[in-house]
Amino acid sequence: MIKQHQSFTGFEEESKVLNLQKARLGIIGGSGLYDIEHIENKREVNLDTPYGKTSEKLLLGNLGGMEIIFLARHGKYHTLSPTEIPYKANIWALRSLNVKWLISASAVGSLKEEIKPCDIVIPDQFIDRTQKRPLTFFSDGAVAHISLADPFCKDLSQLISEEVKTLLNKGKQLHIGGTYLAIEGPAFSTRAESNLYRSWGCSVIGMTNHTEARLAREAELAYSSLAMVTDYDCWKSNQAKVTVEMVIDNLKENAELAKKIIEAIAIKISKLRPKSECHNSLGKALVTQEKYIPIKTKEKIKLFTKKYWQ
Repeated sequence: MIKQHQSFTGFEEESKVLNLQKARLGIIGGSGLYDIEHIENKREVNLDTPYGKTSEKLLLGNLGGMEIIFLARHGKYHTLSPTEIPYKANIWALRSLNVKWLISASAVGSLKEEIKPCDIVIPDQFIDRTQKRPLTFFSDGAVAHISLADPFCKDLSQLISEEVKTLLNKGKQLHIGGTYLAIEGPAFSTRAESNLYRSWGCSVIGMTNHTEARLAREAELAYSSLAMVTDYDCWKSNQAKVTVEMVIDNLKENAELAKKIIEAIAIKISKLRPKSECHNSLGKALVTQEKYIPIKTKEKIKLFTKKYWQ
């Protein structure tokens, strides 16, 4: 049963000492993953953020002994295109509810022969080909240069990989590492583009994760991707062209496996509460001194900066 929760306008206090015992796990569900049935004591959270509304109401509940926050990236009824997703609002909201680990479950196309539909990839790199996405929380008088050399949290990715190995069905494979090519969408690639990305050595192609990863790093979240392969993009000439029908059929199969994986990961994180260097990623990134930042800008980013400026 889902209970309606009151609107939140503030955020939880955080000291300079990182406390992971009360931290939550965040799950962003991509195409085909709009809910997780096994979440107990569900309640909906409406959150007012400095960046507008989130994609959908957030679901707060318990999974595997862990408090989690679930958010449907494209909205409950998939009404938001990749460009329309309110990325800043989503990441700000999750951080404000004390999420410290964030897992993105996403549909991707394969750019390599050995990565087959319904396989799972845990990528470790990005190439960004988007043009209309928010790139940072730090603007309007505040500058921070975050490090994205390794855009995914290594520790969280390893933990996910270990759980996936134990749950994969026969015929499916796990691919650890690889480059995620992010395109603007919503159209799929041309064949020429798909082959170009293959020549760059990319492993999978998607439309959302890179934007989330950039903002999550600024928000000091340990972020990793559970990339679920739906198709071979369009480079494979002896395969049918990518269609929504093809993608949706594989999405359904992938979504059921993703739910099992997420529950297993929640159980593991609940026990380990792993630290990540991402939890302090702003420490050496802030450039503008606090006294020179406009009050309005400072108010919007204080969720991320207050432990450094207290």
